[in-house]
Amino acid sequence: MRHATLKKLLVCAPLALLLTGCSANWGWYVVDPSTPSGLSNLKFMASGAYNTILMSLTAILISVVVGLMVALPGLSERRALKSFNRVYVEIVRSVPILVLILWVYYGLPTLSGITLNVFWAGVLALALSDSAFQAEIFRAGIQSIGKGQYEAAQSISLSYRDTMRYVILPQAIRRILPALGNQLVYMLKMSSLVSVIGMQELTRKANELVVTEYRPLEIYTILVLEYLVLILLVSSGVRWLERKMQASEN
Repeated sequence: MRHATLKKLLVCAPLALLLTGCSANWGWYVVDPSTPSGLSNLKFMASGAYNTILMSLTAILISVVVGLMVALPGLSERRALKSFNRVYVEIVRSVPILVLILWVYYGLPTLSGITLNVFWAGVLALALSDSAFQAEIFRAGIQSIGKGQYEAAQSISLSYRDTMRYVILPQAIRRILPALGNQLVYMLKMSSLVSVIGMQELTRKANELVVTEYRPLEIYTILVLEYLVLILLVSSGVRWLERKMQASEN
């Protein structure tokens, strides 16, 4: 017991000395809510949360729809449809999301003549990148449903569309809900990359504040906490939805 306590002290002592030694260089006053300037800085940083949440939710909704549309051809018996699924998934998954954001914002207008503002450029890039992963999630979820469900639907003369809508997809969504929740968390984190094209979201606000206050440690620590709170809230919401859907099955 004494040996374990001694080991903890040996580990914690250097950390305590390090923190004590560095404390003179810290400037937490820049994010101190008890001061007018600190409160103003915190409000400035928090103002980016709206764009982060709105952009992430919009992108995830689009990616779910596109992902489902890409997943269904992958379940077809036709080789051409399966090839479309594989080509789309492999190409989109191979492009780094930061590169895709830059290409959509700077390259797409030149190629198509369509001008996008930073919000929709970010949404489109995030949705395209995530749609490939959503397609694989949906494909795996649909394939996990037993053939008996298809046969039962055919026995009551349901069309393919109605079979998917009323029988297969509701069951598949219950199974893939944790994966969908993970993708929403992923989307919230990846939305920070849209700051490179000037989107006024959480990371961009923090970067602008660092330029004016010259306190990156303190400001980026608050940024970490902001993302932590957002992701914990999303994770809690997904778990609540899982429990609710499981309760409805019983």
